[in-house]
Amino acid sequence: MRRFTVLLLLPVLAACVTEPPPLPPQDSCGAAALQGLVGQPATALQVMRFAHTVRVIEPGMMVTQDYVADRLNIHIDKQGLISRVVCG
Repeated sequence: MRRFTVLLLLPVLAACVTEPPPLPPQDSCGAAALQGLVGQPATALQVMRFAHTVRVIEPGMMVTQDYVADRLNIHIDKQGLISRVVCG
């Protein structure tokens, strides 16, 4: 009887398992090619053009937590230097 119950529950349990969503390409915004900007003054961005949407994030700035794979996020530190360049 116990085996029969377990066999009946297997399809129910299998239905609960879902596949995770596919991961976006790791460098879908081109951040890898822009790592040379880290440590540069934020003013260097004024003369640049980007192929993707860019979000410049300054200290204390409120930003949304949504993830956009092809959006380039450029983080500026308190000294006005570029501290991170990442997708999201």
